[in-house]
Amino acid sequence: MRILLICHQEEMLNRVVVPRWLASFSTLAGIIALRETGRQKRRRIQREVKRVGLFGFLDVVLFRLYYRLFLARADRRWEEQKRAELFDRYPEIPVRTPVLECASPNSAPAKNFIAQAKPDLMIARCKVILKEEIFSIPTCGTFVMHPGICPEYRNAHGCFWALANRDLERVGMTLLRIDRGVDTGPIFAFYHCQLDEIEDSHIIIQHRTVFENLDDIQAQLTSIYRREAIPIDVTGRKSAAWGQPWMTRYLSWKRAAKRRPI
Repeated sequence: MRILLICHQEEMLNRVVVPRWLASFSTLAGIIALRETGRQKRRRIQREVKRVGLFGFLDVVLFRLYYRLFLARADRRWEEQKRAELFDRYPEIPVRTPVLECASPNSAPAKNFIAQAKPDLMIARCKVILKEEIFSIPTCGTFVMHPGICPEYRNAHGCFWALANRDLERVGMTLLRIDRGVDTGPIFAFYHCQLDEIEDSHIIIQHRTVFENLDDIQAQLTSIYRREAIPIDVTGRKSAAWGQPWMTRYLSWKRAAKRRPI
């Protein structure tokens, strides 16, 4: 089983831990490490403003500032501890593993890189919507570990919005195969973690839904490769797309979490 990974260069766990994990049970066919350009960042901002309006975007900016000042340091410590823990568990990847650094997974160099790697599966741990000519290259499909339970919490930061909505049964991760929509493809599994709403940020919670379930995810990917996995029927369930976290919703979440019975 050959698996190719797409991730962001600056995201430590995805860039250095996920490759080790993949290489432990498959042939790591290659890594595409994305470096976002200033133009791409500006386009993301424009899309978010269009989606939520100026006042909503101000709410987003306030949370970003709060996160950097008060939450980011603790999250980095958690990530460093998790990296050390998983480094002890998974050995280094082969030194000859092909790596491509680029700005977009939809670029011609990325397309050629994937085609030459000939992956059976591709794992997209990135924020970029893949074109069909990219996600259709792997013979078994391209998969995302979406931070949120689909179809109720599609698009961005599903764990955050489930927490903010007090929809705690839907705080988790969805393993799905990419199609032409946004997190609308066939769903193969849901994963959860033990919640600590007081101590953990939403970022840590969504990390835990992945990195505390690696054995089960491995088993499911293997089942998909063997054509044994059957998609979950979500017919009739509500579908909604979400966006970036808001400061006001973060504060209401934490207040509600403190009132939650232990």
